[in-house]
Amino acid sequence: METTIELPAPARLVTAEDQEIPLTATLRYTTGDPLAVFVDFPAEAALEGEDVSWTFARSLLDQGLRTPAGHGDVQIWPYGRTRTVLEFHSPFGLALLQFPTSTLRRFLLRSYEVVAAGQEDMATVVERGLNALFGGV
Repeated sequence: METTIELPAPARLVTAEDQEIPLTATLRYTTGDPLAVFVDFPAEAALEGEDVSWTFARSLLDQGLRTPAGHGDVQIWPYGRTRTVLEFHSPFGLALLQFPTSTLRRFLLRSYEVVAAGQEDMATVVERGLNALFGGV
């Protein structure tokens, strides 16, 4: 049986003009994809006016809560003692968001209560990846 954790998370979208726009994102973890976490943004926070979901490694979030982490599309780093920055890159631009560190940490700990680090079902992960790659051939 698949388990999903969702947690609404207050965030601040930092604009190119250094304005901070408050929004609520949804942090999501599912045992169906145990190595990943998802951050879902409402349509009003997206350039195209549609809901957007970013997926990245749960271990990246864990590391980024302590020290700068990530290269490429997703980068995470602590910002002071109480905030954490998530930076998302796409072909359409960049999104820089600040989250309360305590919210991200609480979400991460809840995910570890469901599936402990290192206890992910790798056979299912590999099978799902191969099916996505080869289209069930």
